[in-house]
Amino acid sequence: MSDNPVRGMDHIGITVADIEAATQFFIDAFGAKVLYDSLPLAGEDNEGTHNEQVLNLAPGTVVKAVRMLWLRHGPGIELFQMQGPTQREPVRPSDYGLQHFAVYVEDMPEAITRFERAGGKMFTEPQPLTFAPEKGEGNCFCYGRTPWGSVIELISTPSPLPYTQHTSLRRWKP
Repeated sequence: MSDNPVRGMDHIGITVADIEAATQFFIDAFGAKVLYDSLPLAGEDNEGTHNEQVLNLAPGTVVKAVRMLWLRHGPGIELFQMQGPTQREPVRPSDYGLQHFAVYVEDMPEAITRFERAGGKMFTEPQPLTFAPEKGEGNCFCYGRTPWGSVIELISTPSPLPYTQHTSLRRWKP
């Protein structure tokens, strides 16, 4: 048994306005599949002070649906559809807190096509990775916004990353 109980990332959670539309986006853009509905949209709403305490929700927030999605490689995606009295727009990368997640892709043009066909919008064309520890032929990234406003980065590193010359540690790569 290791002295560190952490094994890796299990899932990310995203609150969306329309769980069905968000599910379809992840299916179309990334080939996600529905694993299960923890709280089906057609079921009873989940609300009350217990949820407010456990999830640190604004008082009066109603959890309408919760769904877990599967991605072929990497953590799951847990979608929440909630209605609350004080909901805000998704953050930008310059805001504090969790501001994006990255999806590793092998074919950047095809990934961008799928992302945009699913309703997302890329900010720019793919850009070369410019930080010295990441530079390499073909290593690139591209940020985009989902239809509901979350930011997702597409990243590809077909060339060895220079940082590997200085440490035995490695970034996780599917």
